[in-house]
Amino acid sequence: MHLVLSGYYGFDNIGDEAILFSIIESLRRLDSQIHLTVLSNNPEFTKATYRVHSVNRWNWKEIHTVLKTADGLISGGGSLLQDATSLKSIPYYTGIMQTAMMLKIPVFIYAQGIGPIHKSLSKFIVRTTLNKVAGITVRDKGSLQLLKDIGVNKEIRIVPDPVLSLDGASFSNDWLRQQRLPGLIVTVSVRDWVSKINYKRLIAQALDKIAKDGNSIVFIPMHGEQDVKASKSVAALMKEKSTIAPGNLSMGEKISIIGESDILIGMRLHALIFAAITATPFIALSYDPKVDSFASMVDQPVAGHVNETGWDSDSLTELTFASIANIDYQSALLSEKIKPLKDHAMETAKLALDVFKG
Repeated sequence: MHLVLSGYYGFDNIGDEAILFSIIESLRRLDSQIHLTVLSNNPEFTKATYRVHSVNRWNWKEIHTVLKTADGLISGGGSLLQDATSLKSIPYYTGIMQTAMMLKIPVFIYAQGIGPIHKSLSKFIVRTTLNKVAGITVRDKGSLQLLKDIGVNKEIRIVPDPVLSLDGASFSNDWLRQQRLPGLIVTVSVRDWVSKINYKRLIAQALDKIAKDGNSIVFIPMHGEQDVKASKSVAALMKEKSTIAPGNLSMGEKISIIGESDILIGMRLHALIFAAITATPFIALSYDPKVDSFASMVDQPVAGHVNETGWDSDSLTELTFASIANIDYQSALLSEKIKPLKDHAMETAKLALDVFKG
């Protein structure tokens, strides 16, 4: 069987690379002979990293050629169908789906987080495209409700994020041990986000209080240089010492660093998911409903929303110290919450293969 995978791949975003790795691993566990082609912004990196065929995601001639030989198209996971960060995302990803369907290739929506979708034209494009696909799975109730609200009338299943299928304990790193950091290790995932609230200063003030208590602050950039820059900007606002992990560490190394830390304070969804699969308690800082949804799913606290008032450095500090005080309980709770999600995440790959086998 030959499947084509379409997503936000090859952009140095560790979360999306973890999604790709998880989907590939799940498919190969079910069919060791499967042939996979990934549409990537960096085909050579994708080929070397995942042992797959890969073509340039911007080369429509190449995309058309590989789709003609495919048995199915997987679109996802991640937040592909949204018009909040770019008006080009929905036309691009649905364009690939429409090309596949024109060639009579079945399309499977794989554990996507849908939205936000603001524009009427965007809603029309998503509705008309997804009503023709062979299968739809989404990662949360909000995504399901949004698709229903805009008129998608196909059966939609809620499934876990693909990354939840990974065994967090299987990854390792040398970097964190080499730092010889004192006290508890608090990993921090931040990103840039347009907000009237100076959320970076609030985070920095909280981290200073946590560091003063004898703990080590380690920033973990999840999206290459973008998050390195965001991490440096928060670190520059701090009075206490902090450490920034290299942005070019591998997915597995970043999972391991979070897993070897004692607690995570995080904005990026997949930093929170990395914490969950390694049973590392976390405090979420939300910029998107997907963050709130996942934190609720695994019963971990949300300190606040970076676009809203109602939280400050004191409340973030108090939440962190409360989690540290109950760290064994929080870790055991995460392990309990994550087990059924881990088992269920593998089922999405089986659903996809069943669709393509007819």
